[in-house]
Amino acid sequence: MDLREPNRAVLRLHEKLVSTVSTADLERPTPCAEWDLGALLRHLVSENHAFAEAATHGKATDWEGGRLGDDPHRALADSIAAVTSAFDGDGMLDREIAVRDFGTFPGTVVVGMHLVDSVVHGWDLARALGQPYEPDAGAVDAALRFMEGVPDDPDGRGPDGPFDKVVPMPQDAPPLHRLLGLTGRSPDWAAGPR
Repeated sequence: MDLREPNRAVLRLHEKLVSTVSTADLERPTPCAEWDLGALLRHLVSENHAFAEAATHGKATDWEGGRLGDDPHRALADSIAAVTSAFDGDGMLDREIAVRDFGTFPGTVVVGMHLVDSVVHGWDLARALGQPYEPDAGAVDAALRFMEGVPDDPDGRGPDGPFDKVVPMPQDAPPLHRLLGLTGRSPDWAAGPR
């Protein structure tokens, strides 16, 4: 299944969510305990540019270099344009691509990795901003299927891993909640009073 269009749809939600963010909002807490909104946005900008470089050249030289400048929305929008353009490149889905120090994967898997990041961090953005979040059901289902294939390895989870420890969810929980649980998030997270 080609996950590029579901990924684009979720990234459009990111742009919409961040369209009114000002530098005054950057200290808002997020469900990512170690990141405020500014750090989360820098992470997204960094990842989008790095995935774009990796999709184009087979690997990225910098996974942490994202900058927001004085216009967080523009920085995010530019990074989204870069990654969606790179993912649409000829032969990208069949190319072998290095992702961080996780290994080298076919382009189809790399898009799946980015989709999981996009769906989950979209929820993080919405929660931090107190906005509703309703990503495309197909995108959520695809991201959930992808995460169900990721081992629940204690050595790869926690502060030094790409995901936190799994938060158990009932099997009949909504797909987005099950996805959040697999990435170590509680769907009940709220920012609390400011």
